[in-house]
Amino acid sequence: MIFLPPGDGLKSVPAEAENVDEHYLRIAFREAIRARERGNHAFGALLVDADGEPLLAAQNSVVTDSNVIAHVEINMVQAASRKFQPEQLQTFTLYVSAEPCPMCAGAIVWANIRRVVFGLGMEGIYELFDAGPDDPALRMHAADVFTAAPWPMEVIGPMLEDEARAVFQM
Repeated sequence: MIFLPPGDGLKSVPAEAENVDEHYLRIAFREAIRARERGNHAFGALLVDADGEPLLAAQNSVVTDSNVIAHVEINMVQAASRKFQPEQLQTFTLYVSAEPCPMCAGAIVWANIRRVVFGLGMEGIYELFDAGPDDPALRMHAADVFTAAPWPMEVIGPMLEDEARAVFQM
């Protein structure tokens, strides 16, 4: 897993950017590419504070850590919850290259992160990783978990799905 503090290549939204969410989601895509280059599954994430400042970037590390739960969101939640208080986290936005799985959606809720923007939706993920009817994955959308949260969640996605899908197909 890779965590980058501010100033290590994370840039705030340039003044000419038309859409803040698209800008930061594309940074999450770049982290996904880096995860794949390191031999992991192509999932990346970026955590941004309420003022629009990037705070942390993370990658999936399931393969390199030999850890089936080292999904990008779990890696991010662990790092973020060590560094920030829940009151801070509730004001941040998590940008993820693809829709969180149910396990990760639960971790996001437990971390008190209340705004999530994601790229490729779960249906697109299933199309890319067609494991057949015996696939042990929980075929469930993040919204199923987020709607059960004890507070309102703002979830935007799928977004930029063609770009998100391309990350897996490179």
